[in-house]
Amino acid sequence: MTEAIHISFIANDTNAIASIRGKIAIVVGADGTMNVLTRKINTLTEGAVKRLLESKAWAKIKEGEGHVLAFPANLATSAVQVVKLGRSVSAQEARKAGASMAVFRGDEPLTAMLASHSRAADIAHGLALRSYNFNVHKTDTNMILHMVSAMVADPAAVSAEHAPMAALTEGVFFTRDLTNEPANILTTTEFAKRLTDLRGIGIDVEVLEEDALERLGMRTLLCVGQGSRSPSKVVVMRWNGGDTEPPFALVGKGVVFDTGGISLKQAGGMEDMTMDMGGAAVVAGVMRSLALRKAKANVVAVVGIVENMPDGNAVRPGDVIKSMKGDTVEVINTDAEGRLVLADILWYTQEKYNPVAMVNLATLTGAVIVSLGHENAGVFSNNDRFCNQFLKSASAEGEGAWRLPLGSAYDKLLKSRIADMKNIGGRSAGSITAAQFLQRFVREETPWVHLDIAGVTSPGPTTLAPKGATGWGVCALDRLIRDHFET
Repeated sequence: MTEAIHISFIANDTNAIASIRGKIAIVVGADGTMNVLTRKINTLTEGAVKRLLESKAWAKIKEGEGHVLAFPANLATSAVQVVKLGRSVSAQEARKAGASMAVFRGDEPLTAMLASHSRAADIAHGLALRSYNFNVHKTDTNMILHMVSAMVADPAAVSAEHAPMAALTEGVFFTRDLTNEPANILTTTEFAKRLTDLRGIGIDVEVLEEDALERLGMRTLLCVGQGSRSPSKVVVMRWNGGDTEPPFALVGKGVVFDTGGISLKQAGGMEDMTMDMGGAAVVAGVMRSLALRKAKANVVAVVGIVENMPDGNAVRPGDVIKSMKGDTVEVINTDAEGRLVLADILWYTQEKYNPVAMVNLATLTGAVIVSLGHENAGVFSNNDRFCNQFLKSASAEGEGAWRLPLGSAYDKLLKSRIADMKNIGGRSAGSITAAQFLQRFVREETPWVHLDIAGVTSPGPTTLAPKGATGWGVCALDRLIRDHFET
């Protein structure tokens, strides 16, 4: 797993500033307000910071962005980044400032001089998240994690505030690593192994192999993988940090590679289908974060891990498959495979665990990208209160999410002549009919949110992530659980 940078919180020390090597980042309010450390640097550099604040360049800089003073006089550092950040800023603005510092740092040691800033922990969190670098498959790589220090007025207090954020960073990195891995490395078997390794941090993990899935009647899931040499699996992860209350449930689509099957995709861009397991990766990242921060909640996570390949044994357009629930599905397009995976595991999760609420995630449709681009995930729900709780959590974490409708009028698009339903409804309202299909496998009394994350899984680079997997959803779901499902 990509190792997160370790940030040391140290006490303010104006006497040490002149001899600090590597790089230095400082924060200044939009009105030019300097903290004690920034004033010291301004003095040592003979007013260089003040001159910057009086310049037109500073006026053009937005909150959370910075300007670099290279090789400043009287300092051992190679550069000082002056970041515009007031004291009364949101967590998102503070994390943006930290991300700016991470980009500025590059591969050198960094000292962030935050003094008594009220958002010091959030600045550090943004710095850690943006420092991610997936380079495990590069042969010419400097693997040294250079030191990052943060000078603060109260190191113990800021360190304690940052601790759960550090656990969250670990979960986000786990999600990004899984999503970035090529399919020849992250096979269905390897994916399941990486999830079983979570036992080492206290998560109960069970792997259901194909024979068990056949006995359970998970035929829609199994049909997706029947053209692949890699065995289909369902992995169940349980974090039991609460009392005796029913668990909150997470369900994820884990298609390690999606060719489209017999309904073969176009060649252009197919390499990105290594990320079609992004929903399962987010679920895994949330579970890792919950365990590392010892969340006082009961959470069950179920992911369906398959590979969708064309083969003489692959499911065909026109085949009729019976789901675990008992409903029959006419497969019109084998590239609409994610909903077939989710149908069975959504039903299994409710039958087995009777969750208090349930969220599923999937890179489900290209149609959601047409609707919302790469800024927002599509949100669908059968419960207004639960949906609003999630939307509030996503907003608080700066993870874009937008609710789209469900409704019985869309059911006519899924009508089949020979089965209970088709697996695709045509071009119109593609992301909505996909969600409408999934809703048929959700009990009316189960509060449920479906997240179509096709547009947000890998748009990169973003403010908090380099190009590649973003880890979208880990932070929002962790907050949802923390705010509403912890005892």
